[in-house]
Amino acid sequence: MFGRLLLLFLIVPLVDLALLVTVGERIGLLPTVGIVVLTAVVGSWLARREGTAAWRRVQQKLATGGVPGPELIDGVVILVAGTLLLTPGFLTDVAGLLGLFPPTRAIARRSIKKRFERAVRSGSVRVVAGGPTGTPFGPFGAARPPVVEDAEVIDDGSGTPTEADSPTR
Repeated sequence: MFGRLLLLFLIVPLVDLALLVTVGERIGLLPTVGIVVLTAVVGSWLARREGTAAWRRVQQKLATGGVPGPELIDGVVILVAGTLLLTPGFLTDVAGLLGLFPPTRAIARRSIKKRFERAVRSGSVRVVAGGPTGTPFGPFGAARPPVVEDAEVIDDGSGTPTEADSPTR
């Protein structure tokens, strides 16, 4: 995984740089910079529009008691696509635009879902439930003390009460 990411972070910028130089040689510096700025502006507008729509779908799903799995994946894809569009380069712009269009986003969603399911089945990702039907620890808290339903206080009469025995400590 680390090797793939390292390769990705080395190769993609180099390819983008080569494309920028090639396009710059063919159409000139100012038109090339203009295209890069235009894709960043249009891309950020599209990312904001699509991101807001995805957030609305997440809220609607939660309001009806559903689990917003596909909607959350869409939100992540839109976030990554918007980031790619803000990165200067033609390769990242194409990848970002593909992530913003609903048909290609659906393909990405299915691919991400399959990879996640495979990771859960293989045991490399562990899913833990929390809340009322989950563990006693809850999603973020410590263990709850046991509930005493029926108890009887026994005073054996030995000793004098100390500060530690005080009920108001």
